[in-house]
Amino acid sequence: MNLLKSDFYYDLPEELIAQTPVEPRNASRMMCIDRNSGEIFHDHFYNLCSHLKKGDLLVMNDSRVIPARLYGEKTSNGTFIEFLLLEQKGDKLWEIICRPGKKAKVGTEFSFGNGRLTAKVIEVKDDGNRIVQFSCEGNFFTALEDVGQMPLPPYIKEKLENKERYQTVYSNELGSAAAPTAGLHFTTDMLDELREMGVKTAFVTLHVGLGTFRPVKEDNVLEHKMHSEHYYLPKETADLINETKANGGRVIAVGTTTCRTLESVATFYNEIAEHEGYTDIFIYPSYQFKCIDGLITNFHLPESTLIMLVSAFMGYDNTMNAYKTAVEEKYRFFSFGDSMCIL
Repeated sequence: MNLLKSDFYYDLPEELIAQTPVEPRNASRMMCIDRNSGEIFHDHFYNLCSHLKKGDLLVMNDSRVIPARLYGEKTSNGTFIEFLLLEQKGDKLWEIICRPGKKAKVGTEFSFGNGRLTAKVIEVKDDGNRIVQFSCEGNFFTALEDVGQMPLPPYIKEKLENKERYQTVYSNELGSAAAPTAGLHFTTDMLDELREMGVKTAFVTLHVGLGTFRPVKEDNVLEHKMHSEHYYLPKETADLINETKANGGRVIAVGTTTCRTLESVATFYNEIAEHEGYTDIFIYPSYQFKCIDGLITNFHLPESTLIMLVSAFMGYDNTMNAYKTAVEEKYRFFSFGDSMCIL
């Protein structure tokens, strides 16, 4: 099988890249697509209830974004430095991306927020990432809230006025370097409404890491290496999935991160049960889905691993046609953009 990166290219006018979130959260548009026929129906996210039914299960990623972007200075001479926190490796020990990298040699110390947070480079990895040891008075995450900024993707140029708008309303487990954006459309009232009509909800945790920022560089898609991310599938969620399947209901993943968590467990262990670990699963056309029956997601970057995952789920032709239609209908794209509901 020969899959080319260029197969997943589409032309996106820059003005369709959403710069700010809509208010309220669930006012975004929603393209509903029949994954078998490819038929498209235009709606709004607040009408999601009308597309679901009693006995369905929504599975969501409850990871919470940390204010992972830090601007500071080299302690010795005041030279500017920028850190992006990727993954916690121990007590106040983190893997990071930094720039300019040449300023961050092993042993170099940095200060952020006038010393509210300090860091020392412990290791330079082969890929250029650093392992750094942070120090601060009191709780690390409290200090990070004080001095860190939300790590918005580079295509968002507008300042985010309210940090919580880059969090889902159900975010709970600190650890992501980017938001699981498919869930940004939900409000607490809407989730209550869904539960009242008999749609169950459950949670997994996948901390979104470097893979979100890493483009596919190889022309041959199969040569791309996914970055590993930490996940946890709780027993309660596994039991609900198995119960839903047994009763003929649909398991609907909210977001590609949830999808990757569920499909990783189903692929690695041939079952849906409580598991925790790391996954670098890469889902592209020809992949046989083992768990999910539906997917709620946003519109993704051209040639990204995420559009490849969507293509695997609803077919390549259906996917590229949906994206072509979204551009023609002027949907809003990417993190703060509109939604797709694929059933």
